[in-house]
Amino acid sequence: MKLIKAIIIDNNLDVINQLSKFAEDNAVIIDICGFCDNFINGIELIKTHKPDLIFLDPTNDNLASFDLVKELAFNIPKFIFISDDKNMAYEAFQYNAVDFLKKTLNFNELIVSIYKVIKLIEMEISFQNQKVYQINSFVTESNANGFIAISSSDKIELIKLAEIVYCKAEGKYTEFVLINKQKILSSKNLGEYSSILMSNQFFRIHHSYVVNIKQILKITKKDGLYCEFANGISLPVAKRRQEEFVKFLKL
Repeated sequence: MKLIKAIIIDNNLDVINQLSKFAEDNAVIIDICGFCDNFINGIELIKTHKPDLIFLDPTNDNLASFDLVKELAFNIPKFIFISDDKNMAYEAFQYNAVDFLKKTLNFNELIVSIYKVIKLIEMEISFQNQKVYQINSFVTESNANGFIAISSSDKIELIKLAEIVYCKAEGKYTEFVLINKQKILSSKNLGEYSSILMSNQFFRIHHSYVVNIKQILKITKKDGLYCEFANGISLPVAKRRQEEFVKFLKL
């Protein structure tokens, strides 16, 4: 079962304490990464932690700032609205919240809401994986090698392998850095791309990096091995991978 990373945007200490206590008692399904009292400050927490779920008090001020989520460069989190006004349940529907809970929180209702979030995320991941698999299978079968399907925040993009400079692990995400300096954040982790990339002139030089060896300008040997690229970036080769990397390059 997927561990849900969540943040709380609410100024009600009772709600924050209830949710925090629930997370402590159910650490295998949910982790509260942080909390704040308004959406403006919350957007910085969202960018830092990239949560799956946000518990939101749908005040007028918070809803006025809600469109800020559309500017995120990664998957938009799911929302559970929590309010002492039951009429806000309609607003929850309008803003595509997964569920609405009324203060004071009820344990059974809370766990049902969280499982709704888990099932929705699992369904989206399954659907996206299926589409990416179909695209990558089509690319292979049609002998159109040289492309990779990348599932980003709201779409699946076909990217030329030759245009990738390197890929960087960003927790459960992967950041693709391209020749034109564009960065694409994928919703998959780096390990899921390794098998596709490693057979196409790519090498995993470090736990956090897979590089396109055709984009390396030079390799420096000062205090270890470093790969330098045209964009001025220098990336380290992990000590345990250096010997294999040298053999891969046939140096």
